Amino acid sequence: MAMNGILLGSEYQCGRNNVIRRTPADPHRAPPNPTHQIQCAAGYEQSDHNVCQDIDECATGTHNCRADQVCVNLRGSFSCQCPPGYQKRGDQCVDIDECTLPPYCHHRCVNTPGSYYCQCNAGFQLASNNHTCVDINECDANNPCAQQCYNILGSFICQCNPGFELSSDRINCEDTDECRTSSYICQYQCVNEPGKFSCVCPEGYQVVGSRTCQDINECETTNECREDEICWNYHGGFRCYPRNPCQEPYVLTSENRCVCPVSNTICRELPYSVVYKYMSIRSDRTVPSDIFQIQATTIYPNTINTFRIKSGNENGEFYLRQTSAVSAMLVLVKSLSGPREHIVDLEMLTVNSLNYRTSSVLRLTIIVGPYAF
Repeated sequence: MAMNGILLGSEYQCGRNNVIRRTPADPHRAPPNPTHQIQCAAGYEQSDHNVCQDIDECATGTHNCRADQVCVNLRGSFSCQCPPGYQKRGDQCVDIDECTLPPYCHHRCVNTPGSYYCQCNAGFQLASNNHTCVDINECDANNPCAQQCYNILGSFICQCNPGFELSSDRINCEDTDECRTSSYICQYQCVNEPGKFSCVCPEGYQVVGSRTCQDINECETTNECREDEICWNYHGGFRCYPRNPCQEPYVLTSENRCVCPVSNTICRELPYSVVYKYMSIRSDRTVPSDIFQIQATTIYPNTINTFRIKSGNENGEFYLRQTSAVSAMLVLVKSLSGPREHIVDLEMLTVNSLNYRTSSVLRLTIIVGPYAF
């Protein structure tokens, strides 16, 4: 069978299929003719070794792909393709809207030329799959709250410790001024402190139950009264009075009771006895108010007792109401503000059937405290 070929030394070339088969060269033979041209198929070219090799049109720039296309070299040819994220429509490459294709973004999808990305709502972040949104625990990541932080889905809330309230930014805490919320929160004075408040009382009082003021009985604790004085406690303070309040010509017969001896002619025109009593009332006490009862200690037959305010009622603050034949009630009819002291003489006149008259006086010292508590 005849072969369409030419034998050159030890090399045989088949021109029909552009396939070259070589045998080891004989070193004693002359080298082949390097200028011999071979015929290569379209898309191939002769190499320096006289073989047909593929032409890379993409590298040489001999392709005709558009600027928005990608050249892909093939054996003996090339192909014009669209870059990732694009699809061919006619001769043009148009962007693929991945937001309309699965897998879909959890919250929001943003299409970009040739690609896309997912976004999450505020308070969420992308998971490692770049599609799912997971809650951000703001309280653990970067606690934004001034005091207490509570994580909720997609957000967080701040709360304040007792005694504080959230400011307008809902982040910081401001001290609650409890003293401004009510004028009755403390009986005397409210002192605001960071996160709390405290009540204070004036001198002579102590705080009871955190809000109420109670009088301190200085006569039971410490006082400056001398041995010849008695201590009398009143609302907000104390006073020292003489143990023997009697003044001439009266003499002391018992505690706080002074008698004018009948043997003394001066006593005929004076009350037979003067009894000293002390009482304390709060400032601005409601009126009318019964405050003190006077009563005869000795009752004689066939006698009539009458009661009157002998002195100390020049401004009409008191009224004496007789409650029985031997007693009367002192009534406060005008409110008194302290601190001040009132000395009121209450007199009981006794008359018998023989028209014998005698009188006794109760000298009442009323100490009005400085406050209404």
